[in-house]
Amino acid sequence: MDKHHYYRDTWAEIDLDKISQNIKSFKRHLPEQKIMAVVKANGYGHGALQVAEEAVRSGAEWLAVAMLDEALALRKQGITAPILVMNRVRPEYANLAAENEISLTVFQKEWLIEAQSHVKETKHQIKLHLKIDTGMGRVGFKEESELQDVAHFIKQSSVFEAEGVFTHFATADEWESELFEKQRKRFIKYIDSLRTWGLNPTLIHSANSAAALRKVKGPFNLVRLGISMYGLAPSNELKQDLPFPLEEAFSLHSRLIHVKKLMPGDTVSYGATYTATEEEWVGTLPIGYADGWQRRFSPGASVLIKGERMPIIGRICMDQCMVRLPKRLDVGEVATLIGSQEAERIEMDEIARVAETINYEIPCLISARVPRVYTKKGRILENMNVILNF
Repeated sequence: MDKHHYYRDTWAEIDLDKISQNIKSFKRHLPEQKIMAVVKANGYGHGALQVAEEAVRSGAEWLAVAMLDEALALRKQGITAPILVMNRVRPEYANLAAENEISLTVFQKEWLIEAQSHVKETKHQIKLHLKIDTGMGRVGFKEESELQDVAHFIKQSSVFEAEGVFTHFATADEWESELFEKQRKRFIKYIDSLRTWGLNPTLIHSANSAAALRKVKGPFNLVRLGISMYGLAPSNELKQDLPFPLEEAFSLHSRLIHVKKLMPGDTVSYGATYTATEEEWVGTLPIGYADGWQRRFSPGASVLIKGERMPIIGRICMDQCMVRLPKRLDVGEVATLIGSQEAERIEMDEIARVAETINYEIPCLISARVPRVYTKKGRILENMNVILNF
């Protein structure tokens, strides 16, 4: 193998220094709060293991994932930091989680009863974070009577430990939202009720990236950093008034593999949706919708070559897309699809606007067949190529 461990002319770069800087900015912004770094969905497409390692090095005390498989993968790769699984884990696997020191989210009494029935001898209690539905309408205890019943059940059980309690805001990324304030007050009320019933979870968390940026007020001691840890604003509204700069960590690159001249009337790609009206040059890039560079990005998206913007033309194919060039360029020239070249920049938010979606979706959908290259201090630290198992 050569030092790059990948052989195609398309790759993503993840600047770990920028992830570190974002975490440190939040630690200065919220000095009394612990940080839970959210690395679900393969670290929002950035790489769960590499981001988790950098987050812990930069001061994050906790990690969060969406499913038990993600947590177990991190444990197998040597991650020892506390991990919370934020989605439901089947009750029969509660023991497996406890043995691997993985905390679980609970929002059903029936889950507790079934999990307890599966518990065999173990040295570890099953650590739980109670999820409260204060208005998200997704999962969580909604009725106070239901929560009280669960609190008593946990107190009487030797199997479970109520390690945390949390909720999730539906509109924290909007500066003016009545629901946000209602959710905040409801959550504080539930926390007070839990204490009245004799349950005192150590960790109390409500703040996602948006709520952390706006310093949500309350008896909270942990924030969950997802999108903003990767340098992306939770919404365009919050982006206009950030308390500190966010450093975008992800960039995407390819190289010209073919360049040719079109004559008037020549068409490009499936459906012949693009027709040349004059003599012009077109270049082909080896990236397509199988890589997560979706068909809906054209028309509208551009790339940077030699510091200049050049539009993608015609339909994006499974493995390739085409770009209109200002002149003949050399095969091998680097094209930046997300990121910077010289004075020009294409942000993740720009691609999201073209696709009429949110920035969260873009890196998550860049597929595993695109190699990830990790850098620190401008030098390549590691390459990750899932196809070749490196």
